[in-house]
Amino acid sequence: MTVQDLERRFDYSYWANSQFLAVISQLTPEQFTQNVAGSYGSIRNTLVHMLSAEWGWLDRCGGHPRGPALKAGDFPTLESVVTTWSTVEQHVRSFLSNLKDDDLGRVVEYSLPNVGTRAGRLGDLLEHAVTHGVHHRGQIALLLRVLGCTPGNVDVLFYDTVKSGAPA
Repeated sequence: MTVQDLERRFDYSYWANSQFLAVISQLTPEQFTQNVAGSYGSIRNTLVHMLSAEWGWLDRCGGHPRGPALKAGDFPTLESVVTTWSTVEQHVRSFLSNLKDDDLGRVVEYSLPNVGTRAGRLGDLLEHAVTHGVHHRGQIALLLRVLGCTPGNVDVLFYDTVKSGAPA
């Protein structure tokens, strides 16, 4: 794993998020916060969990501090989520741009509620941070379908096609 590999993974993740956010923007405010199913109930709650987790892992790895876990109730609209996520994306990109490949093997100690103190390599923790979103985008795709929307295809293959400039 290299820093360039991580930058690609995060770039893909932000692209995939933007594809979903375009679809989510078509929902009514009630649909955005509607308890549908899944681990977090609503699309809003799932997005805030993803955002909070990504920022939390960045913080644990030595990046911009998050503070306490984000609460879904503090994000009443999609715009409020997007605004904060744009800021976090800038923090992540800045953090990655200052890393060297050798940094990725550095062991980072962190603590999680109900788990305790653990340690892991910086590169592994950042890879977890970006991969975590893939799981939850799958949940959001299902929630969108339940609400009658087509989420579109955000497979990395389509990202690669878009990035290459070829027709999607």
